[in-house]
Amino acid sequence: MRRRELLSVAGLGLAGLGGHPLLRAGSRSPSARARSCIFLFLFGGPSQIDLWDMKPRAPREVRGEFEPIASSVPGIDLCEHLPRLATQMQHLCLVRSMTHRMNVHGPACSEVFTGREYQGPPVTDQATPEDWPSLSALAARYARPAEGLPASVVLPWYLQFPGQSKRIAGQSGGRMGERFNPLLIQGQLDEDSLASSGWRLDADAPWNRLAQRRALLADMERMTDARSARAMEEFQLSANSAYTLLESRSADRLDLSEESPQVRLAYGDSAVGRSLLAARRLVEAGVPLVTVNWEDETKIDGVNTCWDTHQENFPKLKGLLCPLFDQVFPTLIADLHDRGLLETTLVVALGEFGRTPKLGQFSQSSNTRPSGRDHWPHAFTALVAGGSVRGGQVYGATNSNAGYVVDKPVTPADLTATILSHLGVDPRREYLDEFQQLSRRLSEGDVITDWS
Repeated sequence: MRRRELLSVAGLGLAGLGGHPLLRAGSRSPSARARSCIFLFLFGGPSQIDLWDMKPRAPREVRGEFEPIASSVPGIDLCEHLPRLATQMQHLCLVRSMTHRMNVHGPACSEVFTGREYQGPPVTDQATPEDWPSLSALAARYARPAEGLPASVVLPWYLQFPGQSKRIAGQSGGRMGERFNPLLIQGQLDEDSLASSGWRLDADAPWNRLAQRRALLADMERMTDARSARAMEEFQLSANSAYTLLESRSADRLDLSEESPQVRLAYGDSAVGRSLLAARRLVEAGVPLVTVNWEDETKIDGVNTCWDTHQENFPKLKGLLCPLFDQVFPTLIADLHDRGLLETTLVVALGEFGRTPKLGQFSQSSNTRPSGRDHWPHAFTALVAGGSVRGGQVYGATNSNAGYVVDKPVTPADLTATILSHLGVDPRREYLDEFQQLSRRLSEGDVITDWS
């Protein structure tokens, strides 16, 4: 069944996904697995007070237009426009106490991706050579994947604002070395396979011919002088990784046509839905960390990109963001649970910050209007599920307007340390900072242990 036919399938409601027969059909009994993580980054900064930390007793200019609804866990309410997410609350932990101090998109993205305070002035969204290494790069270097697979994958894009020449800071190996960048998958998201042609052998280059090319390259490498040794070493690392991927037939993990039509329809035909389905397939195969960067039709909007809502906050949430999130994220949680993967897969979803407690409140951007909310890093929410995290709970708390943390603050450093620890990587391990020639810990944060 092709994509057009999938769209014609009707009657496949998603309410109560935990027991959805279409997802159960692909289930299998749990087995011993290495730990993994799916990190969904909600680029732009979703509004905590309108979605998952609602304050219905606050004044209208604070609480906004939306009403809370009950979830599957008594006492925990969510936004009325997230009904499917509400059915999965028994698997979720709402970390309402995320906090840092950076209110500019690029530097704030860097702080969440790297778990470190941004190293430069908050005046640019673009990468620099002194960027801290991202969590995905740390995993690429130190996590242990199944044989033949990459340790860290990013899809479907590196975050980058329209009109800027460089990606947003903090998404690569940075000062640890660009050779430790995660594997970026930018496959054609409107096709059944996310793997580009480079993932498969060409018809005119079978294995024996490829082996001859590799032997010739090895002969040439032995003739290099000392001055080019470092560059050749880095090239060899990349080349060996490429050969390993080809030998392991990793492209098969990105072929979504192997999934049933019902499962593919449940995830939907959006870039983020297909990316999350690919993420499930990758962690199922043994990839430790898969980062999915949110992408929607407002990706090209330089004012209200993705979850950024400086203007018309409520129409955008109600008409675009909530329906899309409420399809893909609950489906992922239910799918992982039904396949016995949620016990070993930590799922984390958050943005770079939250939104201002008061509508129209100015904090950073002059684009903010009375109908929108500006950037707010002092308190925001992370959605966490799986691993050793107990579902059906709220971790931490904010004050009466969801503006400040009043209990159990969690920093990006703490979250990074916790994810690394879950992956079996000691966050106190050290690497060489090639920019300053210093030894640094992978993370300076504290591992969260009291949410089990």
